[in-house]
Parts: sequence; C-alpha cells; structure tokens
Amino acid sequence: MTFARYAIFYVPTADAEWSRTCTSWLGWDLNNDCSVAHSDVADLPLPVSEITQTPRKYGLHATLKPPFRLASDQTENTLKTACADLASDQEPVQLQSLTVSRMGRFLALCPVGATEALNTLAARCVSELDRFRTALSDTELDRRRGSGLSVRQEHNLTRWGYPHVMDLFRFHITLTGRLPKDTLAAVETLLDNMVADQLPAPLHLNDLTLVGEDNAGQFHLIQRFSFEG
Repeated sequence: MTFARYAIFYVPTADAEWSRTCTSWLGWDLNNDCSVAHSDVADLPLPVSEITQTPRKYGLHATLKPPFRLASDQTENTLKTACADLASDQEPVQLQSLTVSRMGRFLALCPVGATEALNTLAARCVSELDRFRTALSDTELDRRRGSGLSVRQEHNLTRWGYPHVMDLFRFHITLTGRLPKDTLAAVETLLDNMVADQLPAPLHLNDLTLVGEDNAGQFHLIQRFSFEG
C-alpha cells in the first residue's frame, strides 16, 4: 500500500479489555486493519458514528510524532530502520493511569500522574525522526495558522511541522470529535462509565508504532518497534 503520510503512534495492544472497548467505540481496529461494529451505548445525545467520525480514521492511538509527508530522499524502509534504532535504546515508559478528560470540546484518555518520561519519548520521536519529514508548504503553514498561534506554537510549527509538540505536547488518546457544548457533559459521563473500571493502573508503554495514512485519510498499522533500553 502507498501512503500519503506517516506518523508515530502509541497503539494499545488488542489483548487488553479497555483497548477492545475503545476500539469498538471508535469503529476502526488499527491492530487488525479493519472496521468493527460500534459499541451499543444507550442514552447518547448523538449517534456514536457522528461522535467518533473524526477520530475513527486514526484508530485507537496517541500521537508521538504527528503525521508528515515522507522526504524525497527517504523511503519507508529507511524510516523503519530509524524507528528500530530509536526503540533499541528507549526504556519502557510507565504511567500511573489514564482518565477520561476534556481537551477543549473533545474527549480523550489522558494520563494521571507524572509524564516527564513520556514527554521525553515524544520529543525523541519528533526530533530524531525529523529528517524524514517534508517541510510544510506555505498553504499548509497558513492553514495551521488560521486559528491563531502563540509565539511558542509558531516556533514549533516552523521548526517541527506542528504547533503542539515538545514543551507543548500533551499525551492523549482521542475518543471523540469536537462536540456541541450541550452534549459534552453527557458523553463524558457515558464514556467514563464505559471504561473507567477497565483502564490500566499502571499503564506500560513498551513500544512505538509506525503508521501510514492512505489516500482516503484512513490510518493503517505498518510495524511495531519494541523498546529495548
């Protein structure tokens, strides 16, 4: 398969109950590269297919290096080799737990407790793999600037291709698109009731995952790289 863009994700494995629950909620299984039936959740203020329309194309994941077009002097194989090299001296990362949280008008699973090691991992992915990223075009830069950027966000955009990286990075596993204000609380409560008892405590991140975006905007798992540090 030919990919329009690549990214580095944390992708929960399919053997955990919370991962299966959230994958069904989203409707796209990254681990098995297929659509799955949505969860049957009662009393939702909107159809689950509408709530999850935006994050469904990504599958259950947290972004470590945002999507990028591959540089002309690189190949998927050289990118795989660099991912393996990065993972070879990276230690597993442990988080205290996850919790359903609001991030503006969308909902995500966010970490509880210290995140310094996690932030360092994400920064490594952004910086050490940056040579594989094609610089953004003026049109792409203007689109990113459309909502207004802080000085620090502008620096990250021009240097790393995305505003919310490095010191502005926030680990999150997205579960909804942007929701109407009058539905946010209800969906948050229903999601919390659905997954709170399943969420791992602690959560161990033992690998990173290279993914690719097809021409229709759907993301596919290419390869996992286990941490060996």
